Amino acid sequence: MIREVPLGVYVPGTTLLHRASPAAKFLALIVFIVAVTILPSQPWHTAAALAAVMFLYGLARIPWRIALRQFAPVLPLLLILGLYLWWQNGAHSAATTTLGLVATLAAANLFTLTTGMEELLEALEKTLAPLDRVGVPVETISLAIALTIRLIPLMFATVGEVLDARKARGAGFSLAAFGTPVVIRSIKRARDIGEALMARGAAD
Repeated sequence: MIREVPLGVYVPGTTLLHRASPAAKFLALIVFIVAVTILPSQPWHTAAALAAVMFLYGLARIPWRIALRQFAPVLPLLLILGLYLWWQNGAHSAATTTLGLVATLAAANLFTLTTGMEELLEALEKTLAPLDRVGVPVETISLAIALTIRLIPLMFATVGEVLDARKARGAGFSLAAFGTPVVIRSIKRARDIGEALMARGAAD
């Protein structure tokens, strides 16, 4: 069973990264993801980006065991993607793209490992507050961003639960039998969240 899912763990601390503004960290994460996606043309470019993120992990004093467990659920997917890119475009392109994905995922994990969701939501509302004067629904946008980040680990948890259930029954792998319960559970969760938000007046 997956006990620690990507983007689903917060490690309290007093390091520089923990104390940094959540809004600034979120903006830096977006810039980093865009830069790593667009700029690198050589494997060592994305390798350097990954090394920089690993340095920040050390600076934030994140236990390596927790950091590695954050990657466990996505490693098979990254491996399959890397092999596919190798087959399609060669080792050079595969290494550049795969290392870039690892670097961006590591950065996203570091963000959630050092930032509480309540802190992020409050920071987003403060940052976007000036837009409220021109009619922009700041609270709704902030809530949507926070929910999106929160639903990512819940989706991984759902996948883990379905895989565990199939393993306990001794069932073999079937894409339809695997995907159907994941989709049904995800829709049910989204509906429950929507009803809860409506009950609290979020739709007003």
